[in-house]
Amino acid sequence: MIDRASLRSNQWQRLRAMVASLLTSQGFYGQKFRDAGIRPSSVNRMEEFLQKVPFTTKAEILADHLAFPPFGSNLTKALTEYTRFCQTSGTSSGQPMAWADTAESWEAMLACWRRVYDGADLVKGKDRIFFAFSFGPFLGFWTAYEAATRDFLAIPGGGLSSQARLEMMARYGATTLCCTPTYALRLGELIGESSGVERLSLRVNKIIVAGEPGGSIPEVRARIEKLWDARVYDHHGMTEVGPVSYELTAMPGHLIVIEEAYFAEVIDPDTGEEVAEGGQGELVLTNLERSSCPLIRYRTGDWVKKSLVDGRLTLEGGVIGRVDDMVVLRGVNVYPSAIESIVRQFPEVVEFMVEQRKIDAMHEIDLLIEVPGNVAKSLLKKLEAKLRDTFSLRIPVRLVESGSLPRHEFKAKRWRVVD
Repeated sequence: MIDRASLRSNQWQRLRAMVASLLTSQGFYGQKFRDAGIRPSSVNRMEEFLQKVPFTTKAEILADHLAFPPFGSNLTKALTEYTRFCQTSGTSSGQPMAWADTAESWEAMLACWRRVYDGADLVKGKDRIFFAFSFGPFLGFWTAYEAATRDFLAIPGGGLSSQARLEMMARYGATTLCCTPTYALRLGELIGESSGVERLSLRVNKIIVAGEPGGSIPEVRARIEKLWDARVYDHHGMTEVGPVSYELTAMPGHLIVIEEAYFAEVIDPDTGEEVAEGGQGELVLTNLERSSCPLIRYRTGDWVKKSLVDGRLTLEGGVIGRVDDMVVLRGVNVYPSAIESIVRQFPEVVEFMVEQRKIDAMHEIDLLIEVPGNVAKSLLKKLEAKLRDTFSLRIPVRLVESGSLPRHEFKAKRWRVVD
C-alpha cells in the first residue's frame, strides 16, 4: 500500500521548487507564468498550483520550438551541458520536435525504465532482452535499451528482417522481447513453417510492448500471448515527458503511473477539472525529475480511465485512445492533419486521399494524389522523400486519374479504411 499523503507531500515540495525556479527564468515557462499573473507568492499550496498554473499544450511547445530553433527556449541549462538528442515522430502540424537532455535527466528516465523491467519480474544476470526496433531518433527505443544494459544482456535487432530477428532470438536465447504490439503479432505469426524457426527453439517467455495501445487491449494481448506462449507486459511513455507507466505481474490490465517521477492528473478536456476515480479523461503530466527540459501540466492527448489500486494511480485498460485522431504505423503516431500539412507544401497536388489497410497484422497507408501529368513523376519521388524524412516511414504515393477523388464543400474526409 502506497502512503498517498506522503507521496503528495513529496510531489508538492518538488513542484513548488520547480515553479519558483522557472519564474526567474527568461525561457518558455518564465514568460508563460508571468503572462498568467503568477508571482513567487502566488503558489504556496497544491490547491493554488492547480488553480493558477496553466496547462501546457503541444501546440505551444511546437510554436516555441519554431520561434527558438532547434530546441526551443525551455532548456534550463547551458546547451553545452546537454548530451542526448531525441525527436518526436511528428505533431498535428507534421513538424517533429527535437528534445535534448542532460546526463542527469537521462539517468532519471533510465530509472523509470528499470521500473518497467522490475514490474515484469525480469531477473538480473538471467534474462536476455531482444529489441526489435529500428533505433531511430525516438526516445523510447534508446531509453529502453540503455536501461536494459545496466542489468541484462541487451540484444539490438535494428536493421534486420523479421526472419533474421527470429533466428537471432533463437540463436542467442532471448527470454524477453521488446517491441510494438503489432510487430509482436507480425513476428508471432511467422513462427513455425513461415520462418523455419519453431516455437520450441525460442526461449521468449515475456514480451514488453509499447508505442501503441494494443498491449492493454484484451483481444490483442490474448492473440500475442497465444502466438508466443508468453506473458505480455504493457508500458507507455512519450518523447516529450519520458517513460510514464508500467505493468505489474499481479495487476494485468493496469498501467501504473510512476508518480515519483510524474505529477499526474486526469482531467475533463472540456472543463480542465479532475475527474473522479473510475472516470475517463485526458492524462496531464508534470515531470518532476527531467528538470533540464521540464513540462508543467502537459496535456498529453492520451485518453485514460483513472483508478487507484493499493494507493497507486493506475490507468485501467491502459491508454484507451487519443483525444485527437491519429493512426499508429509501426509504432509511430501519424496524424491525418500531419499528412495534409506535408501535402500542402506541394501546390501541384490538386487533391489527395489516404487509404488505410491492415497487412500482416500491421496498419499501412497509401497516399493517393491528383496532379498534372507533366510533373507527376518527379513530384511522387519528392513527396515520398518528404514523408519518409518526417515520419521515418515509407509511405507509398500513388497517382490517380484527374477528377477521380472526391471534392468537398464542407468537412473533408480524406482518410478511408479499405479491405
